[in-house]
Amino acid sequence: MAHGPNPFLAGLTGRCPNCGEGRLYEGFLKVAPQCEACGFDLAAADSGDGPAVFVILIAGFVVAFAALFTEVALHPPVWVHLIVWLPATLILCLALLRPTKGLLLASQFKNKASESRHG
Repeated sequence: MAHGPNPFLAGLTGRCPNCGEGRLYEGFLKVAPQCEACGFDLAAADSGDGPAVFVILIAGFVVAFAALFTEVALHPPVWVHLIVWLPATLILCLALLRPTKGLLLASQFKNKASESRHG
C-alpha cells in the first residue's frame, strides 16, 4: 500500500518531497519557491546551517582519517598532503552538501516541521 513517493529519497535526489517529481532547487543550493509539478510551497522549509555542519563533520572525518592513514603508511612529503587532501576536502564537501540539504528539507517535510512555526 503506497502513500506516494519516499520524501527522503526525493530529497537526496533533489526532487520535491511532496510529489517526488519537481525540482527542489533553482540553483546549486537555492530552494525553489514552489514545486513545478505539484505546486507545493517549498519556500516554507529552512534547513539553516544543519547541512553544512553535517557535511563538515562527515568530510572532516573521512579526509582526516585518509590523510592520517596515508601519513602512517606512506610518509609522503607535506606538499603531497596539500595537493591531495585540500582538493579532496573541497570536492567531498561540494558533493555532499546538496543531497544533505535535500535530506534535511525532506525530514522537515516528513515531520511537518514548518507547521510548528505558524502557530
